[in-house]
This record gives sequence, C-alpha cells and structure tokens, in this order.
Amino acid sequence: GLVSAFTIKKQVFPDIELNLLQVQVPYLGAAPQEVEEGVVFKIEEAIEGLDGIRKVTSTASEGFASVTIEVASEFDPQVVLDEVKMRVDAIPSFPDNIEKPTIRRIRPTNDVMWIALYGDVSEKLLKETAKDIRDEIAAMDGISNVQVMGARPYEVAIEVAEHELQAYGMTLDDLVNAIRRSSIDLPGGSIKTENGDILL
Repeated sequence: GLVSAFTIKKQVFPDIELNLLQVQVPYLGAAPQEVEEGVVFKIEEAIEGLDGIRKVTSTASEGFASVTIEVASEFDPQVVLDEVKMRVDAIPSFPDNIEKPTIRRIRPTNDVMWIALYGDVSEKLLKETAKDIRDEIAAMDGISNVQVMGARPYEVAIEVAEHELQAYGMTLDDLVNAIRRSSIDLPGGSIKTENGDILL
C-alpha cells in the first residue's frame, strides 16, 4: 500500500475520454417538427446499422437539429466518426436552406479557474472589464475556452414618436418587422485550433 501511494498515477484534473459524437445542423426559421422530419429522421436513417453505435439521442428544436451518438467501448470513436461523416455528407435529400452539418467528437473540458469581479462601479464597466480579462486569458497558450458568466446581455431601446411614423407612412408593426429582418443572429460554424474548437 505504501509503495502504491507513491507510485500510483495521480492527476488534479484527470483526463476523461467520452465515446460521444455529435452531429449539429442549423435549419434557420424551421419549426421543431420540420427540423425533425427534414433533418433528424434522415440522419438517423443514414447511420442506422453502422457498426460501433451503441445509442443515438436526437433533439429537434426551433431552427436547430442535434444528434448525439454513443460509441461502443470496443470501437475506435475516430473510425466511427469518419464513417458517420461519410454517411451524413452523402444524404441527398436535406432541405435546401440548411447549413452544412457539423460533425465532431465531444471532448470534455476542465474548469481550471474562476475569477470574480466586484467593485463600486457601473454594471457596464464591470462587464467590459470582464471581457478584457477574458480576451487576455484566451490569448495564453494552452487555454481553449474562457467565458464571462453572470453578465446580463445588452439591450437596445428604440423610441419613436407617432407623428414621425405617420410622416413616413409606417405603423409600429412595420417598424418592428424592419428591425427584426435586419437583426439576425446566424451561426458561422467553427474554427479548429490546437486548443479546441471556437464556435462562431
């Protein structure tokens, strides 16, 4: 026991390997039922019967499809990943307006450090300072992900006088729809780096 205590491998942050793969497909503007029928079902059919797949869990939400694949322990996840990529890329009947599927292996990350900011300053200054610290830490070697937590998102308030809307022949609904059309949050895929993937 004493010998083992000094020779056994010890890690503060142990490496954990998950045999999980994930297929993600943005389908902007589609209802969950459309996502399920147009994307999820077709992915499930394409990978059905593939050796090494132990379990498949799918989620269809508004504008987004996610299929998580659990690989059996006796199979190499990378080999199964390559086969899943080939089968998904070969699906000919995806809807025209989906974005390119993202197929990756899920790798766990370790939380190494938490930094709390406080002070007798405005919430905006605290948030901007947190972002500056985040950017400095993210630029360090070996850091794959840094997030700002607990900060409320920015809001934009728009006030328009009714007589100004009438001067342009617009209603409040016209203004709302114009803002909605020009304010779109689109996923831009991901960038692969040595320290992990960066989602855009």
